[in-house]
This record gives sequence, C-alpha cells and structure tokens, in this order.
Amino acid sequence: MNDDQSLGLQMMSGRRPIMALLDVLGQKWALRILWELQHGSLSSRALRSACGDISPTVLQSRVNELRGAGFIESNEGGYGLTPLGMELSESFFPLYRFANKWADSLGKNKV
Repeated sequence: MNDDQSLGLQMMSGRRPIMALLDVLGQKWALRILWELQHGSLSSRALRSACGDISPTVLQSRVNELRGAGFIESNEGGYGLTPLGMELSESFFPLYRFANKWADSLGKNKV
C-alpha cells in the first residue's frame, strides 16, 4: 500500500462515505482542480494557471489529497482524472446546469 492509498483509507476510516466525500470536495480548490482536469491532463503549471490564484503549496496539497482519494493520478501529461475521478466529474453536470438556472433566476449572467 502506498502513501496515497493510505491517505484514502484514513479519510474513510469509520465514516459514512458521503461525509468523507463531502469533506474531500469541501477543501478549498478541490472542486476547481477536478473541474479543470475534466477535459484532459494538465501539467502542474497549466493546472495552476487554469485555477487562477492558487499557490503552488496549496495546489500540491490538494493534488495529494485528491490522489489519496483516488480521483486524480500523475501521468505523462502531468495530472489527470482516474476513471473514478471521471465518474465523479460527470456527476457535476446536473449541479452545473442547476447553478446556471439558479443564477438566471437571480438575474445573474452565466459564467
């Protein structure tokens, strides 16, 4: 068992899976990193640029947490989603559509 797998098991230890998932996704920048990787792998520099003003230290910390949870992996292109990460990413689309509907109802422009 590697350190990433150990981290994933620590996150789940004695907890309901939904609560562990929400804790992982609730970390600042976690959702943004997953969102930016949904169209393919990005180098660390490209991922940082895509995320905006994330610091290198926070980026590396979130990447390690998301790797430990099994959602992203290192590859030749930098970082990419695992099959589990892709499945999670696909679950964001109904929420994305709802967010746009909600913004429209408040008179906000789509982002």
